[in-house]
Amino acid sequence: MQRQIRNMPAPPRRPVAAVIDGQGGGFGVALIREIRAAFGNALDIWALGVNATATEAMMKAKANRGATGENAVRVCLARADVVLGPIAITWAHAMMGEISPGLAEAVTGSSAPKILIPLAQEGVVLAGFTGQPLPHLVAEAVRQLALLALNGDDHV
Repeated sequence: MQRQIRNMPAPPRRPVAAVIDGQGGGFGVALIREIRAAFGNALDIWALGVNATATEAMMKAKANRGATGENAVRVCLARADVVLGPIAITWAHAMMGEISPGLAEAVTGSSAPKILIPLAQEGVVLAGFTGQPLPHLVAEAVRQLALLALNGDDHV
C-alpha cells in the first residue's frame, strides 16, 4: 500500500488567485463573485482578510480557502499566482490602520503579478483615475486577470 501512494502522481495544481481585503470585506466579496463567475473552478481563490470579518465575508462569496492576518498573508502570497485587491493594500497604515507596514511590504514584495483597483479613500489623489463605479472597476480587474491567463503568464 505504501508503495502505491509514493508512486502516485500529484494531482495538477490549479492557479491560485489571492484576494486581499480588510474592514468588512465587501470589496473582496465583489471581486470573488466576479472571478468565480468568469473562471468557474479553474482557479483556486484564496480569501486573505486583514481581519476575521473580511475573511468570513469573502469565504461566504465562495472562496476556496481563507486566512486572516499579516502572517497568513505573507505565507499565502508565497504560493499565490496572482494577487488582487484595492491599491491601499500596498500602503502602510491604510484602511484606517488595518494595513500594517509588514503586510504592505509582503504584497509589494510578492513576485506574483498584482491587479490593484484604484479605490482612493485614503486622502490620496490618483491622477488620471476617473472615479469609475465599483462594479466597473471589478469587471476591469477580472478582464485583466483573463488577459494574464490568455497571454500564458507563468503565474496564471
